[in-house]
Amino acid sequence: MENELSEIKFLDGPQSRWQDFKVTIRTVLDFIKGYRVLHFAGPCVTVFGSARFEETHPHYIKAQEIGREIAKLGFTIMTGGGPGIMEAANRGAREVKGRSVGCNIELPFEQHPNPYLDKWVNIKYFFVRKTLLIKYSYAFIVMPGGFGTLDELFEALTLIQTKKIKNFPIVIFDRAFHENLLKYIEDMKHGGTISPEDLDLVLVTDSVDEVVQHIKLSITRFGLQYEKKFRPMKWLFENEES
Repeated sequence: MENELSEIKFLDGPQSRWQDFKVTIRTVLDFIKGYRVLHFAGPCVTVFGSARFEETHPHYIKAQEIGREIAKLGFTIMTGGGPGIMEAANRGAREVKGRSVGCNIELPFEQHPNPYLDKWVNIKYFFVRKTLLIKYSYAFIVMPGGFGTLDELFEALTLIQTKKIKNFPIVIFDRAFHENLLKYIEDMKHGGTISPEDLDLVLVTDSVDEVVQHIKLSITRFGLQYEKKFRPMKWLFENEES
């Protein structure tokens, strides 16, 4: 509850300089905590999606399959660390002995780390969490979800469109669920608010095999024959399992 109130206060207009300074320090500490946990996670593919689907739901089952198949390529599966689609993708990676990490948001009512994570970090602020989910990933898979999932999708799209990050693959999975969203994106194209080539930034599919093939292409395009470039620094009390 204290974390929730601190974020509300932060967003509630101008504060004293001291209050702003304290929030800045908390934000920096959130980032440092995330860097320490995720620095050695390896090249990741992030799966976005709703926390609300149970394990018998078709969306959960598909996310689990996607997690398995992408982990087989050698990628670490990264999610928001919670239940539903996130749990399913992490679970799929675990089933094939792939690596599985989570960037969990601290909420007063809903989210706890799922049991299929090799490592995870708990984050106070949504914007910090979103940055970390994008920072370590070479592809983004968007499963059915709610407001948070759409926020994450358009954050990734905006960063790629504005060339703040490389043109990493973005996959929107389940055409029927996203039908109205895709129509809206088409309307933006026709209205001239996005360019026609911006639609090429996204693959829309119902096929797990097509997702895997699309991600495979990125391995070649971005040279992701993963080699360990970073070594733990003992003076920072780092190790690859921390």
